[in-house]
Amino acid sequence: MASNSQPPSQTVGPEYRPAGLKPIATVSTPLSQKNVHILPQTPQLIALLTMIRDRNTGRADFIFYSNRIIRLLVEEGLNHLPVVGQEVSTPVGRSYAGVKFEGKICGVSIMRAGESMEQGLRDCCRSVRIGKILIQRDEETSKPKLYYDKLPEDIADRWVLLLDPMLATGGSALMAIEVLRSRGVPEDRILFLNLIASPEGAKNFADRFPKVRVVTAFVDAGLDEKNWIVPGLGDFGDRFYTM
Repeated sequence: MASNSQPPSQTVGPEYRPAGLKPIATVSTPLSQKNVHILPQTPQLIALLTMIRDRNTGRADFIFYSNRIIRLLVEEGLNHLPVVGQEVSTPVGRSYAGVKFEGKICGVSIMRAGESMEQGLRDCCRSVRIGKILIQRDEETSKPKLYYDKLPEDIADRWVLLLDPMLATGGSALMAIEVLRSRGVPEDRILFLNLIASPEGAKNFADRFPKVRVVTAFVDAGLDEKNWIVPGLGDFGDRFYTM
């Protein structure tokens, strides 16, 4: 059923400017689920999202600005990984009490749109291993069906960053979590990185797997009668790879 909810709006701009000099922009719909983290609705993020939502944005610009958002998502996702203390010596002979990540990580992309997020992960994590899962909707049952998966052999011992830019109904993402669980990955060691989600899909996903953390850039107004995210940005995979 199509959603008729209206997305929230607020003034957007630097804090030093008075409200009357800042534009009103649509911002993310808040969610009550504690395991869903929405990126701060900063002027930079809203400007980047505006560019990729615009139907007149060409493929080259769509890729460039999408990659900017993906980088923000990966950086924030890494903030949710546990760390342990590590003390190092600096070149001037002093000690510094710092931290390092606890355990190994890997990325898993839900093909094909999720593959667009792999480079952003590689840019932040050198030599990171990346697995792939292909899930498509069965034309007869209209339900997601697993067609292919290739994952690191030791994935059960890693923290997994699951990659998919769009979360509509959540069917593919839910099945991807089941695949990871079947390979021995605990739910609390999975982070799902996502650009734009519907409130229906995000709530369903978060309620189904409360130990999986979701990091998303934006929760949109809802789904239309075709289960497209609205206002959305169209088919992410098509705009990134072919249009």
